[in-house]
Amino acid sequence: MEQNVEQVLSSFRQLVRKISSYHEALGLLGWDLRTGAPRKGAEMRADTIGMLSTEVFKLSISEEMGSYIDFLSRSEIFDQLSDIDQRSVTECRKEYERSQKVPPEKIQKYSSLTTHAQTVWEEAKHNNDFQGFEPMLAEIVDMNREFIDYWGVKDTRYDTLLDMYEPDMTVAKLDAVFDRLKSRLVPLLQKIQESSDKPDNSFLKQEYDLKKQEEIGLFLLEQMGYDFQAGRLDESEHPFATGLNPGDVRITTHYYPEDLMSAIFSSLHEGGHALYEQNISADLVGTPLATGTSMGIHESQSRFWENIVGRSRVFWDHYYDKLQSLFPDQLADVTKEQFYRAANMVENSLIRIEADELTYNLHIIVRYEIEKMIFNENLAVADLPKVWNSKYEEYLGITPPNDAQGVLQDVHWSGGDFGYFASYSLGNMYAAQITQTMRKELPEFEQWIAAGDLLPIKEWLSDKIYRYGKSRTPSELIMAITGEELNPDYLADYLEEKYTEIYKL
Repeated sequence: MEQNVEQVLSSFRQLVRKISSYHEALGLLGWDLRTGAPRKGAEMRADTIGMLSTEVFKLSISEEMGSYIDFLSRSEIFDQLSDIDQRSVTECRKEYERSQKVPPEKIQKYSSLTTHAQTVWEEAKHNNDFQGFEPMLAEIVDMNREFIDYWGVKDTRYDTLLDMYEPDMTVAKLDAVFDRLKSRLVPLLQKIQESSDKPDNSFLKQEYDLKKQEEIGLFLLEQMGYDFQAGRLDESEHPFATGLNPGDVRITTHYYPEDLMSAIFSSLHEGGHALYEQNISADLVGTPLATGTSMGIHESQSRFWENIVGRSRVFWDHYYDKLQSLFPDQLADVTKEQFYRAANMVENSLIRIEADELTYNLHIIVRYEIEKMIFNENLAVADLPKVWNSKYEEYLGITPPNDAQGVLQDVHWSGGDFGYFASYSLGNMYAAQITQTMRKELPEFEQWIAAGDLLPIKEWLSDKIYRYGKSRTPSELIMAITGEELNPDYLADYLEEKYTEIYKL
């Protein structure tokens, strides 16, 4: 390459690295706020995060960044770049072209608003006070509507938000996928509800010591390959994972004294996210590619470890003895088979993160349809509780007794994450499709789980998915692994086979 190309490329990399460092600092400030920062400092912290976010935003749309992108995007220069540099330039260009349209003061206001809103949401949920949270949520929705106008409307206004989490995903595509999924899952759910051979999960609702819950969570995370030298487990109101860099990926869970499985499954779930972030190639650190390629692929990993591994019969054939030893009084008379069936019990429940694998997708469809109504039909924030309750009655046959267990249960909207929820069901579908290939390539898959040897599975995923970070698109990854685009039938096949056996259908 010519010397000036090398100089521009070096300067571009330095600027991108600086932006990456800001994101790491912001991630740490956000993690601290959610895991125990003093309540009285929350508002000031929100302002600090807003100010630093604005600085990052300004760097991403600076004249300097624009000049680097323009220069490096010239075909005769771009073609000479390494794959990583090409992908970095492409990613920065996408961010530049989108963000350049938004005034920086709007970003600062929005960052402060959403950071503060998450603290207000926690209090509103505790106090069952939607009205107290409503004005702030309405402002977040209004600002998202304004941002859509800046960014430009795609096929629908909501498509613009979906694209932020799953590139090129649209309402038209999701409607088709969800309709196909519903056509298989709703009849299956009806058969299960009509079955006379139902599991008993009452023993899971006794009092379980929180310290021992933490112990089993830490143990299982270690078993699946989570590196505690590169992360930690804490408690928060809503479980989450945050990847500061591959050497520092932190996760949280939430413990309930009378619900044994909630913290176990959320630890496995967030651990799946963390394995992805911890095993990104060192070559991508400091670039915009050192993260998951999309939230759908990211959720495929959390849902894989939580459900396909963590709710499997072979998993508990191995790990149930350990769990039983921690809780001998509660589980003394419970067999492995009884426990396995209870851990996979299908029931119409109120809380998304505690839902079984089958009805979970209906929880997501409720949120997806409400978000479509907010941005494509201008549904008012004040009407959210009513619409939420109506859809729960329609899809799950139950009505939340209060807003804390209804419209306030998720943290996502307080952070402005509209368009995210569909990623969970996409993750379920990706996970089932990827597992189908994994079983072919790793015929020892179930034997390894039954022996408590989970690391070969983690290594296969690292080779196929994790190491690439964002340097491959979701479509490129799923095509390279499975040889076909996203296909919801794999998830439906998996659920039909599993639950037909459990419920003796």
